[in-house]
Amino acid sequence: MSSFAMEKVPSSEIRVMFDAAKKLEAEGKKLVHMEIGRPDMDTPAHIVEAAVKALRNGEVHYASNAGILPLREAIADKYDTEHQLSYDPYKNILVTNGVAEGVYLAISALLNPGDEILIPDPVWLNYNNVPVMNFIHPVSYTLTSNNSFLPDINELKEKVTNHTKMLVLLSPSNPTGAMLTHQAINELASFAKENDLIVLSDEIYEKIIYDSKKHISIATVKDMKERTIILNGFSKFYSMTGWRIGYALGNEKYIQPMLKMHQYINSASTTFAQWGALEALTGDQTPSIKMVKQFEKRRNFFVKSLNEIPGFQCPRPDGAFYVFPSIKETGMSSKEMSQFLLEKAHVVSVAGSSFGKSGEGHIRFSYTASLYELEIAVHHISKAMKDL
Repeated sequence: MSSFAMEKVPSSEIRVMFDAAKKLEAEGKKLVHMEIGRPDMDTPAHIVEAAVKALRNGEVHYASNAGILPLREAIADKYDTEHQLSYDPYKNILVTNGVAEGVYLAISALLNPGDEILIPDPVWLNYNNVPVMNFIHPVSYTLTSNNSFLPDINELKEKVTNHTKMLVLLSPSNPTGAMLTHQAINELASFAKENDLIVLSDEIYEKIIYDSKKHISIATVKDMKERTIILNGFSKFYSMTGWRIGYALGNEKYIQPMLKMHQYINSASTTFAQWGALEALTGDQTPSIKMVKQFEKRRNFFVKSLNEIPGFQCPRPDGAFYVFPSIKETGMSSKEMSQFLLEKAHVVSVAGSSFGKSGEGHIRFSYTASLYELEIAVHHISKAMKDL
């Protein structure tokens, strides 16, 4: 028997589609997977070797709850060098089991039942559901393609109340791939300060950006570092999704409660995997940079191709590796379209409505498949739409 809170939490539609695809594959169907947000390249060899070396050197025991010190020091160095932000590796940095755990810890450890949290809509599934698990009220603010998927400050001002304690930001975004502009960041910073809000800034895609654009963290805005929790990790840029290593940076008054909860949930993140993560940060960046260039080529091809298919209107994302086209012209719901493409085009996508009410009328594709597979996907989608 599930708890009252868990009865309100749906299963991940991403995994539902993944499982449905696996069932079709077991029947002999060949599918193009575009539902899971993971790079198709393996983890770079030098990172793997560092973890193997750590295993052979006996790094198989419990690490510090906050993470191995060399990794925390490397994270501090990264933010000092790249963002001119100073974090104490002893007080301000926590190594987590991926960004997913960081989301859970930040919301669960810092908010109380009855508090409200402002969450973008559409958004990665965890942000909608973790608050519900903890009897915290998620309040959605709308992102639309008409506004380049940027927040409307006036809407936020209308929705903030005395119960609002936290503002969630994702840049680049999952599922839209949109990035916050410098103007938007400054407006959001002013809004957070005026309303005394904690800002939870998900920056896992900070290095997967295109067209020579530059990531800006809201923590770099004057007086924002002390009220911002940054979530980041190794899954995307270093293709380490299965390693489950992420991290949180922030004010000691935020990180220490998160650390306490982390102690009782996980004790610590996997020790030898952390040594691999250390190599990821401090070693050769070339494989990851080349991967991003491949994603940019795929984005360019897939966006152009989708926009040539009647029924699809696909904005050009600034970062991450997702497109979030509108399918409203078809008259089909998001789930109907996603199921149609699975059955008729053998392309696996995710209904936009899975990411929030504002996602209805859209579907999400992850363009982490090879260019060859993307060409197949486009051909099959085009044919299916003509048949429709």
